[in-house]
Amino acid sequence: MTESAESVSFDVPSYMRELGLDLASVADLASRLADEAKTPIYAAIDGRLVAVLAVADPPKETSRDAVRALEEMGLEVAMLTGDNRRTAEAIGRQLGVDRVVAEVLPDQKAAEVARLQAEGRRVAFVGDGINDAPALAQADVGLAIGTGTDIAIEAGDVVLMSGDLRSVVNAGALAKSTFRTIFGNFFWAYGYNVALIPLAAGLLYPWMEILLSPMLAAAAMSVSSIFVVTNSLRLRHFDPPLAMR
Repeated sequence: MTESAESVSFDVPSYMRELGLDLASVADLASRLADEAKTPIYAAIDGRLVAVLAVADPPKETSRDAVRALEEMGLEVAMLTGDNRRTAEAIGRQLGVDRVVAEVLPDQKAAEVARLQAEGRRVAFVGDGINDAPALAQADVGLAIGTGTDIAIEAGDVVLMSGDLRSVVNAGALAKSTFRTIFGNFFWAYGYNVALIPLAAGLLYPWMEILLSPMLAAAAMSVSSIFVVTNSLRLRHFDPPLAMR
């Protein structure tokens, strides 16, 4: 039997109920699928429920390690998704994520990020889809997965080349190491100027008859530049906290 495209509907329970379809007969099946981290999808033909399908996108084995590492860094991890609530909560249990916000639209993700910011929190958002773009743009730091959609990459502040969530942990550790290096470079550069510029200007000459010759000043400047560059090159040997293959 052939049906026209207009007579077949695939959608979430709320839409099926809007069409007047009774899902009570498959409620237990849908609940079981959701508890198994599978999203139930309903198929109706001519106003009659004919099938319940299930799709699953199992998390990577390394995602739980990433969540644990982020929590050890003192960060609170939450999951925002447009997926079915029971399915999302089942995935959250698998990953060790206690706070799960499910069945949210793209603008609601951004609104949740804005709400957390209004509480004085700094929010980093990780996403890879079109629906994540508003939240990526709203967050203090938007981390886009490089294997995701172009619009998510454009909206993010940082692009992670790998789809492995451990790269989020490694990116945070690299950012901290980079900040420490920049601080050390500034400290050395300012310390050098504070110590040697008065000497080069002859401020000590009236009392100690000490002057800094131009040759020594140039040599000291070169040493300072070499230190800053060498200190920065240490980042090439950065050792990520979570080894990745």
